[in-house]
Amino acid sequence: MTSARAFPVQEWRSTGAGRLFTGASDWRLRIAGEQFELKVAGAVVRDSIQALETIRVKPGWFWSSLELPDDAGKVLSLGGISNGEVKRLQFVLNAAIAQLRRSERIAAVLKDFQGSMTPVLEWASACTKALRTQLKMRGWITREVLQVQLHAKPSISKDILETPEVIAHLRKEPAIIQEAIQLWQDDLYAYGKRLNQQHQANQLESQADFFQRVEKSPLTQEQVQAVINFDNRVLLVASAGSGKTSTMVAKAGYALHNGYFLPEQMLLLAFNNDAAKELSQRIKARLQPLGLPAERVVAKTFHAFGLDVIGQETGKKPSLAPWLEGGQDLEHLLKLIDERKDADIVFRTQWDLFRIVLGQDLPKFGKEMESPDGWNAQTKEEGFWTLNNEVVKSRGEQLIANWLFYNGVKYVYEAAYEVDTADAQHRQYRPDFYLTDANAYLEHWALDDNGEPPPEFVGYKEGMVWKKQLHVQHGTTLLETTMADLWSGQAFRYLETELKKLGLVLDPNPERPAPGRKPIENPRLARTFRSFLTHAKSNRLSIQDLRKRLEGGVVGVFRFRHKLFLDLYETISTLWENELQSSGCIDFEDMLNMAADCVEQGRWDSPYQLVMVDEFQDASQARSRLVASLVHGPHRHLFAVGDDWQSINRFAGADLSVMTNFETRFGPTVTMKLETTFRCPQSLCDISSAFVRKNPKQLAKVVRSQQPALKDPVKIVRVADEHSIRSAIAKRIEEIASTDPKGKKHKILVLGRYKKESVYLPANVDTSRIDLEFITVHSSKGLEADHIILPRVTSETLGFPSKVADDPVLQLAMPSGDDYQYAEERRLFYVALTRARQTVTLVTIERKESLFIAELVREQGISIEDQAGNQVASEMCPRCGDGFLTQKKGKYGPFIACTRYPRCEFTRNIARS
Repeated sequence: MTSARAFPVQEWRSTGAGRLFTGASDWRLRIAGEQFELKVAGAVVRDSIQALETIRVKPGWFWSSLELPDDAGKVLSLGGISNGEVKRLQFVLNAAIAQLRRSERIAAVLKDFQGSMTPVLEWASACTKALRTQLKMRGWITREVLQVQLHAKPSISKDILETPEVIAHLRKEPAIIQEAIQLWQDDLYAYGKRLNQQHQANQLESQADFFQRVEKSPLTQEQVQAVINFDNRVLLVASAGSGKTSTMVAKAGYALHNGYFLPEQMLLLAFNNDAAKELSQRIKARLQPLGLPAERVVAKTFHAFGLDVIGQETGKKPSLAPWLEGGQDLEHLLKLIDERKDADIVFRTQWDLFRIVLGQDLPKFGKEMESPDGWNAQTKEEGFWTLNNEVVKSRGEQLIANWLFYNGVKYVYEAAYEVDTADAQHRQYRPDFYLTDANAYLEHWALDDNGEPPPEFVGYKEGMVWKKQLHVQHGTTLLETTMADLWSGQAFRYLETELKKLGLVLDPNPERPAPGRKPIENPRLARTFRSFLTHAKSNRLSIQDLRKRLEGGVVGVFRFRHKLFLDLYETISTLWENELQSSGCIDFEDMLNMAADCVEQGRWDSPYQLVMVDEFQDASQARSRLVASLVHGPHRHLFAVGDDWQSINRFAGADLSVMTNFETRFGPTVTMKLETTFRCPQSLCDISSAFVRKNPKQLAKVVRSQQPALKDPVKIVRVADEHSIRSAIAKRIEEIASTDPKGKKHKILVLGRYKKESVYLPANVDTSRIDLEFITVHSSKGLEADHIILPRVTSETLGFPSKVADDPVLQLAMPSGDDYQYAEERRLFYVALTRARQTVTLVTIERKESLFIAELVREQGISIEDQAGNQVASEMCPRCGDGFLTQKKGKYGPFIACTRYPRCEFTRNIARS
């Protein structure tokens, strides 16, 4: 025993010296480890040291005696031992007893351990069998399987396994027990990951021939890894041109090839008929030659699938509204709106006011002067183009000017005040507006709710005091509005009241010809309401929910605009729902929500164990909910493929957060990436990726190209005016045609932000050398060409980025919406850039350069050429970083200034340029 080695045999006996005083007889006490032997008067007692715990010491002056009860209950006195020896005896006795207690505890621990081993061994055996079975049946140890095993894992105290004696004991146990204990101690998820990695390595070797032949080109390592992984939730983030469709086809084939799923257990979902048809045809074309039952794999659109679910559950397939099935939803909505306008003057007035005056949002304070959309040829300054054809200095002034124009109030912008005010300290005073028929002036002050101007407006309040004093001094009428008044709508009520006092009769006329910027067209505004309706129904938000979100400040500061939008929406959504009910039909969002309800509530039992979704970045919340219901429950797998950088269909209900917040909806997820592109050269990948990844809500990835390197893949051509765009494009096409002396035919796509930009397509193109086509950027998704040309990348309202397409009001209907500035437009621009196999040409207009152009010049160092191909000065303003430096003429001669004046007042002497 350990104790015997620690405590050698020791002995005590009576010496007889103290016998006179103690009266004790001869005795001898011998302790060896955990046992003792006592001899008294010829009698011998042997027992565990535990029996000596009751020894009591009876001290004397020089000698002590020990008293020990015997079995009969009598006290046995052992005398004649010195006090020094008693101390040694007590020490040895205490140590021996302590060792006995430890041995007893170890014995108990080992007994407990032995009792725990049976459930641990049983669990380890079952766990190992389950994991092996899972690998064989489904080719992957899923998180679900690991969770089941963790739940079944027996609970034992870790202290047991950390006891040195147990550790020493385990070394003597058979390997099967040691392995069981090791499995119990392991992080089971890490263990499963190791097994999956081993399986993947084996599959890469054993299935190499399949991965080589399943698609026209051998699969990349990234694609193969995505194909092999059959965890419960897999999100594949696929870069543009990275072969995501090939990956989906190969995954379906791999599952069938290895018998992981029956074809009837697999469902592929796409977003439109063309995509579903392509998937189905591609699966058959690639998998049938391999002897796989591809024709039994289901590939459907969400809409077709949803209708099938409802029909099977209810016994009656619902009817989609005929105007939806024919793609005429916008036209039908416009019809309903027009009918309501004819019948309801209040609705008509609100609609026209919103369309003509409030079509654009007012940004947060201090931001209302950003992103100018006009150019004043006389003053050589950027600004904001009004309906009345002026270029004003701020969006607030633009809004007021448009309201005046809509109501038939004649005005002159920044006309000289009727009194000469120029002196040593002041220039001639020019009020914002002179209302000619009222003989009154209107000043719009840049003041917030607290009556404060932006911090950078140094001396602004002093200027206000001076201007107001002038009106008092000279007895002229001054009307005043502020930014805070515009946000609340008080400005319009105030102007209406004050103008009536001045004898003006307001004449709101939506048909008044606008000599300047054109109002938002009815179809474009109707499209915004259609998008809003789609998102609100998809998220199941009632009008009360939407109003609460507005009061909560979800959309920003322009409360008057957004409240009017909701007033219009409430009427429009009621018209829409009444139309559906009267025709006995449903719309797409109804169908998706009804189908999800069927599955969620267990009224339809899904046969699908593997659900694969294409273009997941375009999923709406309703689609997301339907998918989640399909994969809810045991043994269900979701493989979602998409690229959040290419999410450009918000107008059709797409919600980027469905992909970027994937785990929130679908649970723990394995995120994989296809970062290798077969399309764009690396230099173009670097430019486009740097541009689009600025949005922090988007998923990070690094795009790598397999294409040869190409210098300067992006060309920026600046023309003098709109009329020069077509000739610039024609020249660029001729340059491309002449680059290949062998006469190779080049595919060129001219991508317009809007359909109307097709007018810039040159005529008489040599079709023997050039395959030329015009489509919108939205329509180009999934396509590619050798060269891409964007004809009008400008800062105008309908430029690129568009100021009207990305309406912030949509955030009311999108609880997890993306509020990054021009987020959707930025992704749309990325899509345009990544259609190119070689080059992209961006055509812009002098002094109307898009913010996107400025960013590429500033951050990517891309130069600008004129129409003749000469590099032109494109120095960015060192102060604001968004404007270009240009030469202007002043009172004292030419000088250099920022094109964003007056928002940026940077200037420098011409001699220093």
